[in-house]
Amino acid sequence: MAPQPARDFKDSAFGHIARVGAALGNAKRIEIMDILLQGERSVEALARQVAASVANTSRHLQILAAAGLVERRAEGTSRVYRIADDEVASTYLAVAGLARTHLAEITTLSEGFFAGARPLTFAEFDRLAATGDILLIDVRPAEEFAAGHAEGALNVPPAEVEAWVEEVPAEARIVAYCRGPFCVFAADAVTRLREAGHEAWRLEEGYPEWREAGRPVA
Repeated sequence: MAPQPARDFKDSAFGHIARVGAALGNAKRIEIMDILLQGERSVEALARQVAASVANTSRHLQILAAAGLVERRAEGTSRVYRIADDEVASTYLAVAGLARTHLAEITTLSEGFFAGARPLTFAEFDRLAATGDILLIDVRPAEEFAAGHAEGALNVPPAEVEAWVEEVPAEARIVAYCRGPFCVFAADAVTRLREAGHEAWRLEEGYPEWREAGRPVA
């Protein structure tokens, strides 16, 4: 068999690389990846969270799986999906971070949605924590917290925030985080805490970014 011409080889190789970019080239698939970074999900659960039909969600997952970005397992009659491996998670976070850094539209959207309330970077959180006791809360659902969380964080799921605010000591200084920079759970919790007179901030990043940065997890 004759050797493959160099041009054909390059076209084929780069074409396969482009499959990864094409798989990520859809807003719903990006959201699916963002949710799967918190832990595995069934197709039905993902469909509810991304506000899409089960059929469409399943199709998106098939495209992600064909590109090697997600894997699945059977659980009864359901199919449960997860991020393929740590390299995929790191790549997704790098792409999302690149978009946040280089696309002014994302900055404008975030500033408008979060009413200009600037969140804390990890470095700012460390400096704040160095000045005294800080209560770090994870306001993701309990199953996501159980799958992994920042070391020392207290889980206060969204449905429990209102009751918890009434119990937390008045002098507590609180930092909240959730799924990532586009998650609203932490922002909602901080708003409620501040309304109750507490010092409170939200982290700019979520648990996946915390873990990716090599910070301590449990």
